[in-house]
Amino acid sequence: MKRRNVMLTAAAGVVAVALGGAALVFAQGAGNASGEVMKVDKAAGRIEIRHGEIKALDMPPMRMVFRVREPRLLEGLAIGDKVRFTAEKVEGQFTVTAISKAP
Repeated sequence: MKRRNVMLTAAAGVVAVALGGAALVFAQGAGNASGEVMKVDKAAGRIEIRHGEIKALDMPPMRMVFRVREPRLLEGLAIGDKVRFTAEKVEGQFTVTAISKAP
């Protein structure tokens, strides 16, 4: 049986987990959710998503507009796409920090 080293570090609201050489970083207070793209506004750097409950952000299911951390996150997304995403409250605004099409 292979032995795996696990390291857990927390600093400044960020948790990093290293598993066998791969590292995952989660921002404290981030919420993972799934939903459907309703509108993409690349010029404004915003996306409207109808999503399920986001427990980490104490948010019920709803349809809302999120700011995106980086405009490149919107590339390849279209109305009707099913997505999985991570949202955080950044500078007082709910912001999508990661997003991908759901399988």
